[in-house]
Amino acid sequence: MTGKEFMYKKYKLKSGLNVILSHMPAMESISLGIWIGVGGRYEHKRYCGISHLIEHMLFKGTTSKTANDLKESIEGVGGNFNGFTSEEVTCYLVKLPSAYMELGLDVLSDMVLNPELNPVELEKEKHVICEEIKMYMDQPAHQVLDILAETMWPRHALGRPIAGYIDTVRRFKREDLKQFMQTYYHPSNISIVAAGRLDHPKTLSLIRNMFSTPRKKGKSLYDLKEKIKKGNDIKIFRKNTKQTHVALGFHSVHRTHGLRYALTLLNIILGGNMSSRLFERLRERKALCYDISSSVKKYKETGAFVIHAGVDNHKLLEATSEMVNEIKNIKKEAVSEDELYRAKEYFKGQLLLALEDTASRMLWLGDKIVIEGKAPSVREIFKKIEKTNIEDIREASNIIFGVKNMSFATVGPARPKYKLKLRKTLGL
Repeated sequence: MTGKEFMYKKYKLKSGLNVILSHMPAMESISLGIWIGVGGRYEHKRYCGISHLIEHMLFKGTTSKTANDLKESIEGVGGNFNGFTSEEVTCYLVKLPSAYMELGLDVLSDMVLNPELNPVELEKEKHVICEEIKMYMDQPAHQVLDILAETMWPRHALGRPIAGYIDTVRRFKREDLKQFMQTYYHPSNISIVAAGRLDHPKTLSLIRNMFSTPRKKGKSLYDLKEKIKKGNDIKIFRKNTKQTHVALGFHSVHRTHGLRYALTLLNIILGGNMSSRLFERLRERKALCYDISSSVKKYKETGAFVIHAGVDNHKLLEATSEMVNEIKNIKKEAVSEDELYRAKEYFKGQLLLALEDTASRMLWLGDKIVIEGKAPSVREIFKKIEKTNIEDIREASNIIFGVKNMSFATVGPARPKYKLKLRKTLGL
């Protein structure tokens, strides 16, 4: 898979539509995704959650098919389909036996091009999403990350929840959705990604026919080119929980930054798996938590490095101190050659395993090409990973793990007076 085994072809149709095809001849399945270049970060606060609501509504039926027709047509051949909305993209996807590729394309294209947006169904789905928002609010592990995002990017779309707020969701009208779709659901802002056992000419011909009708692009009302203001604060959300959830966030580099591979390896070493430093220190040695991990978020011009854990209510300060100390250690002392080697092998192994699956490959290609414009070869990625050295890890650590880059959030029974103690522990 490091050479000719992993290949894709990219086509740009006259309509502006991008098509990315990756043939996997040994597979029995095919995964298809229609990617729209819009997500939560393109929304004014008043329209927070509209991308996510549209994603839901496209599963509620088209001008020629009911919601049941859509579900039964895919599930009736053993397939499954779904959708997701992120900060920068919205995606509608199916995975099904390769013999039913045309069916999958027909269902997805009909959803995207001919949604009914039935007003009765819209009111029902708004209630469903409000319940989804309430569900997240009842999950401290999810809620603390929303609070952290709001703290890191105050008064900016990146700090607002993808699902929106209950009051914004309730206000949406059918006309709002139609206008938003006219602006962003345009061929020049759409990419179709397919991975699996593919006949390239046939697939391309089908896509060209399905997206042949010209569509006028609407005037953008929502794409605010807001300047990102970086937050640096502590937020305590008091809640009667059995466990305190903590999230420590640092402003990081954008997705194409030169240190992105060093950041990826730093994440693996610090909290990316069960042999990571944070897991070993806080769970195995100190028994302060059941689960602790770190993750990296990368956007077009910024990013975030986030550490999350659920800890004993009485050990919030101790657990926070241990996190901070491990961060100080990784900045002060170079990672070992063994740590770096294991992180590189872990990354390479995880990528190869993911790219064996048609759905994972489709999602990887979509994420890379739709947002970044291209997908590097596996060989190229491995070369960059191998080239990353201990000094690169140190440089990434020192750039990211600065006090002025830091924000902190907790959900649990801690009282506001803890803010002073936390500030001292964090060095803020």
